Amino acid sequence: MDILVTGGTVFVSRAAAEWFSARGDRVFVLNRGSRPQPDGAVLVRADRRDLGGILKRYCFDAVLDMTAYSGEDVRLLLDALGDFGQYVLLSSSAVYPETLPQPFRESQPVGLNCYWDDYGIGKIDAESELLARIPTACIIRPPYLCGCGNNLYREAFIFECAEIGLPVFLPERSDLRLQFCCISELCKLIEQVLMKQPSAHILNVGDEKMVSAEEWIRICSDIAGRSCEIRYASETAPVREYFPFRNYNYCLDVTSAMSISPYSTPLEASLKAGYAWWIMHREEVRRKPFIDYIAKHLF
Repeated sequence: MDILVTGGTVFVSRAAAEWFSARGDRVFVLNRGSRPQPDGAVLVRADRRDLGGILKRYCFDAVLDMTAYSGEDVRLLLDALGDFGQYVLLSSSAVYPETLPQPFRESQPVGLNCYWDDYGIGKIDAESELLARIPTACIIRPPYLCGCGNNLYREAFIFECAEIGLPVFLPERSDLRLQFCCISELCKLIEQVLMKQPSAHILNVGDEKMVSAEEWIRICSDIAGRSCEIRYASETAPVREYFPFRNYNYCLDVTSAMSISPYSTPLEASLKAGYAWWIMHREEVRRKPFIDYIAKHLF
């Protein structure tokens, strides 16, 4: 297939480009050309918000929109495309209001989630714009992503704490539980969506098993070779200043996605892959000052 991937240089968009290139498809990546490109991909150099007629010359079997954060992002890309077949949009579980009963199901209404604010609203607008114009498009809603290529400061934060012997803090009296999706499992699902063209057009994806924050910390630090001490911060300390996740429990029902592409990567295996990637790509991680805050205010 000829496949267009928006982005393609970092995080899940790069993983998708590399996944389909390895599969033997001809992959085109749409980005500004300011970062190293994935091996085997054809660069379409442009800003997705200023495309002009650059895409009209192409005919794509599939468009994988991995970098849309608003309805305008989707509208501009659709207006700029020539002929194409399937369209897959990477959305987010942030579209589900936190007040809904859990686990969240694809049939539930979307709306403002007070923990995610504008990010979730932007994803809702992107979904709405897409479905209004292409009702057969596929929308994928993952929870937290992890694994090889994760440049967000999540498991990398724990790896660094283990490396320097720093405690990791959790909110006091928190029973935080987390649900993850391995990046490679997300790519595998997209592949199966393109191959099988399922009737379900909105899919929650991820590991059906949740894990406590304490267990996640222990797995990450053990992989890094040194267990991190877990301590608890006062409830008045802003959790996003010292920990990479919101103090918010949520769970997705992933039954539909599992029927299309059974999930098979244990969390520990995904985090081991993430650690191997981090060792070689530390400079690509988008670090946040959690360690500085812990050193100054909690430790």
